[in-house]
Amino acid sequence: MLALTRKKGESIMIGDDIEVTVISCRGDHVRLGINAPRSVPVHRKEIFEQIVNSNKEAVTKLDIGQIANMLKSENLPILRQEQGSK
Repeated sequence: MLALTRKKGESIMIGDDIEVTVISCRGDHVRLGINAPRSVPVHRKEIFEQIVNSNKEAVTKLDIGQIANMLKSENLPILRQEQGSK
């Protein structure tokens, strides 16, 4: 882990297009501003973990028939070819 010291108004860059700026510091609370492209999801860690857990639960609840139906509904040419050749 990289540990950096920044003052209010100072920033760090992650890659070429993500900027994290210290907006304020009060006691043991730090407020950060994050400027990132819309294609980069930005979440608090606890929210990210909830999303990951929800996705895992959703996948484990699917049976093989549901997965096959989902793939068919995507109109994937490879699946149509395989089905046609049987």
